Amino acid sequence: MTRGPIAPGIVALSWPLVVGNLLQTAYNLADMYWVGRVSPEAVAAVSLMFPTSWLFISVAMGVTASTVALVSQHIGAGADRTAERVVAQSLLLSIVVATVLGSLGYVGRHPLLWALGAEGAVYREALAYAEVLFLSLPFTFVFFVFRSSLRGAGDTRTAMWLVVLSAGLNVVLDPIFILGWGPVDAMATQGAAVATLIARAVTALVGLAVLLDGRRGIRLRLSDLQIDTVLMRRVVTIGYPATLDGLARSFAAVLLAAVIARFGPIITAAYGIGLRLMSVSWTVSGAVGQATATGVGQNLGAERPDRAATVTWWATAGTVVLLGGVSLAVLASPRWFMRLFIADAAVIAEGGRMLRIVAPVWGVLGGLMVIQGAFRGAGRTRISMALSLVSRYAIRFPIGLVLAFPLGWGVTGMWLGLSISGVGAFLLGIWWFRRGDWRQSVIESTPPPAVTDRAVDG
Repeated sequence: MTRGPIAPGIVALSWPLVVGNLLQTAYNLADMYWVGRVSPEAVAAVSLMFPTSWLFISVAMGVTASTVALVSQHIGAGADRTAERVVAQSLLLSIVVATVLGSLGYVGRHPLLWALGAEGAVYREALAYAEVLFLSLPFTFVFFVFRSSLRGAGDTRTAMWLVVLSAGLNVVLDPIFILGWGPVDAMATQGAAVATLIARAVTALVGLAVLLDGRRGIRLRLSDLQIDTVLMRRVVTIGYPATLDGLARSFAAVLLAAVIARFGPIITAAYGIGLRLMSVSWTVSGAVGQATATGVGQNLGAERPDRAATVTWWATAGTVVLLGGVSLAVLASPRWFMRLFIADAAVIAEGGRMLRIVAPVWGVLGGLMVIQGAFRGAGRTRISMALSLVSRYAIRFPIGLVLAFPLGWGVTGMWLGLSISGVGAFLLGIWWFRRGDWRQSVIESTPPPAVTDRAVDG
């Protein structure tokens, strides 16, 4: 990404990520499709847990955000060996964080579901799902380290094939465990979580084998798997704002799900399906944002900030146009898209109302994710975090709650708050990026490879 035409470079980096993210979304949609064959309560339970699962996935993405920034900038600067040491430190950090979060989540699963407003059959189904979900976190975090390491080195295709494996396994296993095909007893919502656990465990192990092999541009060396205080401090310093960002975004999603749950299981189920449909747009914008992070990081490492800015503008414009077209397709027949997942007329009607309000802003929501990816690639994870906080806590919830309750607009007010916050944060992100505070590389204060080698080897 430091030379040659920019647009083809973005496409070359982005398309494997788009395919991988679409496949990731495919197995989320597969969960909803097969759970929809169980009952509306099962759909509501998975819908309620979806933001919670994304809370932990967002933490994984935050922990590994520094991996992308540091690996890409070191690769751009020609310091490949230091980039490999960053990978090892990121893996150590991710395993520790995942184990702690998984343990806390399992211990606190009952009060968590109570806080989310789960009751009766929805509570029982959500509890069965959550108990397995927390066991899968270490494998999820390891997989994210693998993907972010290769992305930083500019190899997005290998990560795509690992997602193909993960999604393929999940799609095959879903009906077996959810509905009880063959010798396996039906497990309903817990079956969806078991399928995900198996798929992520297999994929994480294969990903580790690829990193240990080292023929994909970056190598994980066993000798590096001990704490390097210099690099670990740098990984944590850059990564913790991204982790807080992920927590803030996901906690906002959990709060929104808790508010939506107060309107009953029909609206909760509609929200869950609508959220899955929205996630299709996130797969595209998230992938382009990840490619943008790589492009910005490598160009800053090569001391080419103007090219890094051009990469960002091309990627943002392309994402807004592409997702704008997708939103038009959804707006043409929102209820048809809802019918793909459930036959309940009430859920379809409520989901159609949600999509008519939220789908028009998918383009700017995607553009915001690309700009945030550029900030992360530059190592300016605090700015990305600030944009998330402003979008959700300064705009979305104040506007949504006021419209929903004091003004009596009901759940429509929450949908409007989501849309308005996306537009406001996108405009703020453009203004902040144009200021140019991100143009300085973050690897200048990192010791050269020789110093780091001595720190690791003792």
